[in-house]
Amino acid sequence: MLGGALMNLLSLCWSNTTSENSNSGGGGGGGAGSYSSSSNGAFGRDGLLWYHDVGRYGGGEFSMAVVQANRVLEDQSRIESGRFGTFVGVYDGHGGPDAARYVCDNLFRHLQAISATEENGVVTADMIQRAFSETERGFTDLVSDKWNSQPHLATVGTCCLVGVISQQTLFIASLGDSRVVLGKKVGSTGEIAAIPLSEEHNANIAAVRQELKALHPNDPQIVVLKHGVWRVKGIIQVLSLMQISRSIGDVYLKHQQFNRAPINAKFRLPEPIDMPILSATPSILTHPLHPNDSFLIFASDGLWEHLSNEKAVDIVKSNPHSGSAKRLIKAALQEAAKKREMRYSDLRKIDKKVRRHFHDDITVIVLFLNHDLISKGVVQDPPLSIRSALEH
Repeated sequence: MLGGALMNLLSLCWSNTTSENSNSGGGGGGGAGSYSSSSNGAFGRDGLLWYHDVGRYGGGEFSMAVVQANRVLEDQSRIESGRFGTFVGVYDGHGGPDAARYVCDNLFRHLQAISATEENGVVTADMIQRAFSETERGFTDLVSDKWNSQPHLATVGTCCLVGVISQQTLFIASLGDSRVVLGKKVGSTGEIAAIPLSEEHNANIAAVRQELKALHPNDPQIVVLKHGVWRVKGIIQVLSLMQISRSIGDVYLKHQQFNRAPINAKFRLPEPIDMPILSATPSILTHPLHPNDSFLIFASDGLWEHLSNEKAVDIVKSNPHSGSAKRLIKAALQEAAKKREMRYSDLRKIDKKVRRHFHDDITVIVLFLNHDLISKGVVQDPPLSIRSALEH
């Protein structure tokens, strides 16, 4: 397996266009795109690893990378920077890529439309909440429209991690178990502490189990411990367990009309759904940016499975900005290989889909915070729009 597997490479593109051109209102399909090299740096690929070493956004520099493990990449991501501020989205799909692609296409579009209705255009936590609600509603409508031809859409979902910088305030909105960690300078020694800013919704966390039990007091099977792992309703989705308690999609666990044939029998619950089992309401944190806030690491849970918050922050602070995201992914892959008593060079030879047994799809975006630019309200001109998109 290690020596002879051939890689069937999936062509991933980073689209670098203006935000007016990049927002498709499409459904479950992933739009194709091309990356155009500009002042934001060069696009590169190393096997199943794609990266954008360094670029500029309205508040400083960024670095971006993704590695594929599944047969079809289920992670999607997006950076937008313009007059409204800066938006970062990391979407970790499960059960298939459809929900993550839909959210990547539409959540920012909804936020942009909602903020445009306000006179000052300043983003608020309420606007972000409304954008999530509109996106969930849209995906549910898509599932309903495609029910006869594509019933599997009812069984796909996505974790969501969104960051918005608007007028020196950082908003973090999360569903599921992706994570953002702040690198913050402490004292006068130059030391940088790792501060997690997102709330995770994973059934292995005691507080999440308590929340689920409180919401479903008459359901003793709302969380089930099997083989040392807590699962929501005991469900297994392909290689992943249903451990998250919040998502966009997974409508078969939210609406009774979708928990029936023709979806696969393994997804159907024996008892009727009288209220949604999973929630699409994000946890939202508001963080006034401080001059000691140095950088932000946004990543799907595939990174945090292998790297601690402290290790990730140490890697970023100890190296140049350029290549930060790629460096974090390679460190995680080296840890994944080590756990299987392999070398990183051996892991690189393993084909996608088979690779999923060793690590997950991983997306990383690092934002470096330039407080002079942020405090002056510098507007990215022309607007920056970069997203990952599957090319068919």
